[in-house]
Amino acid sequence: MTSSRHFRRALVATAAAAVLALTACTADTTTDSSTTVDDGSLPTLTAGKLTIATGEPAYAPWVVDNEPSNGEGFEAAVAYALADELGFTADDVVWVRSSFDSAIAPGPKDWDLNMQQFSITEDRKQAVDFSSPYYTTTQAVIATESSAAAGATSIADLKNVVVGVASGSTSYTIATEALGDDLSVFNSNEDGVLALTSGQIDAFVIDLPSAFYLATVEIDGGVILGQFESSAGGDEFAFVLPKDSELTSPVSDALDALAADGTLQSIQDEWLSAAVDVPVLK
Repeated sequence: MTSSRHFRRALVATAAAAVLALTACTADTTTDSSTTVDDGSLPTLTAGKLTIATGEPAYAPWVVDNEPSNGEGFEAAVAYALADELGFTADDVVWVRSSFDSAIAPGPKDWDLNMQQFSITEDRKQAVDFSSPYYTTTQAVIATESSAAAGATSIADLKNVVVGVASGSTSYTIATEALGDDLSVFNSNEDGVLALTSGQIDAFVIDLPSAFYLATVEIDGGVILGQFESSAGGDEFAFVLPKDSELTSPVSDALDALAADGTLQSIQDEWLSAAVDVPVLK
């Protein structure tokens, strides 16, 4: 469960300089460090509105009930927190749908921002802009309800069952650090998931977003046992914006502010931990 939108630094700097010059001529003022910007000053697709795209369908825990306008789910909640930080009300947010592939393809867009678990990559940066990240993936352990690992609640428990992981992946690095080298290693995640569902292994390590999708959509009786504490080397999810968007800088600044004041962590704790009950494996 996950997207894109624009504002240029030169324009921001020019506007800021003009404001400072004006206030210096009229009265003494103190500097406001807030990143909130009057929505009327942002060059959005529709004046006074912020158009955000997500996938169709959009799955929990990223979006609850496939209805992003309810603000429920991790990405829906982040979107509304961002809109507020930029100076938009909830009523100013317009939701549209797009495919994942079309969002990261070159060309004009019918949205300001797109979010559907887009990982930041250098290749994608050639076609679109990315905001600052709003989430770094952790690695999780999935199993089936009938698996010998189904009752595992700790790293020690996992050392007593057969755990699989894809070679050359971040999952492999984290899994070997936590569980040692006695793992069943597969060429791909697809091979590992097939081994899990056929009973060849008891559990499989994969990034948490993929674990959500597999456990809730793909695997009959799938369960997430927990997530590892470290997010080292994890993929960074960000909003996708049209290439050279003038919103990229203010959106990134707003997300940086939400990270600094703890808002993003609070939303993550609510929707990617407590709400879906994915404990950290100790």
